Amino acid sequence: MDKGQNELSELGAPAGSAPTVTTATVIKMPSEVSTPDHVVWSFFNTLFMNTCCLGFIAYIYSVKSRDRKMVGDIVGAQAYASTARILNVCALIINILAALILIITLAVNAAAVLRGMGV
Repeated sequence: MDKGQNELSELGAPAGSAPTVTTATVIKMPSEVSTPDHVVWSFFNTLFMNTCCLGFIAYIYSVKSRDRKMVGDIVGAQAYASTARILNVCALIINILAALILIITLAVNAAAVLRGMGV
């Protein structure tokens, strides 16, 4: 065998030969479960119209959820996050209703004042 044929066999099989079989290696990576802890939502509910302290209580549960997630207790983190979400939704609904009642009350009072002034 001369030097040219030796180099050809090192580079790969000739074009007319049978196809080679390749194998694939699959590495299973542990999937990181993303559990939302709702800290930002709870913080905003705490700052803006903290009705019945629901935003503050939701913030406490959100921090507990984040702590459980850092420790590795995913089930505990999900339980605390679920409670925080429910409290945030309740606080949001109460805040929206309170804002609407405030706007309607101000509009009715403004209309009464304008009617009383003869405008």
